[in-house]
Amino acid sequence: MNLETLFEKIKNTRLVAASKYVDYKIIKAFYYKGITEFGENKVQALKDKKEALKDENLNIKWHFIGNLQSNKINALIKQKPILWQSCNGLKIAKAVNERLSYTLETLLEINVANEQSKSGIKPLKAVEEYLQIQEECKNLKLQGVMSMGAHSNEQRKIIESFEKTYRIYEELQKYGANICSMGMSNDFELAIKCGSNMIRLGSILFNA
Repeated sequence: MNLETLFEKIKNTRLVAASKYVDYKIIKAFYYKGITEFGENKVQALKDKKEALKDENLNIKWHFIGNLQSNKINALIKQKPILWQSCNGLKIAKAVNERLSYTLETLLEINVANEQSKSGIKPLKAVEEYLQIQEECKNLKLQGVMSMGAHSNEQRKIIESFEKTYRIYEELQKYGANICSMGMSNDFELAIKCGSNMIRLGSILFNA
């Protein structure tokens, strides 16, 4: 799929380029193709790529989309991403909140497929902990939710996982949620049909 076709498919959806496997030169090239938001899984990689591009005068908006280890909190805060997509519960939220000196926009990550290989809070706890974080972590500005689709060859199971995320998102809209981040290279079209308004694309984008 070429970029023009891809952009047409996602024209009403916010695109975050998951740049985990590409270097800063590729990021720069794609910035000039019209992509301004990039997501990194590791704090050190975010730091290195941001540093490499600092003299380029590019208005890149960095997201952190990976599992945040407690010993990397200070390092992440220093990078000032525009969105921390992978807050997986109250414990890590409190740890980040107490060290922040600015407001960090944040998504609550939900493990809707209940898979051990995935990070994220259990769906039944999502609304309760979202509201707890909102109440107790004033330096975090919750904007919505993030999830990954079920790891399955059955399209029905993937759709079910996205629909479950979207139902939680709908419930949280009255508390200010406006981002439903779901969908990656292998399932973004399903995610968009299920209500996603932000997708995280890696291989399909950089191989286009």
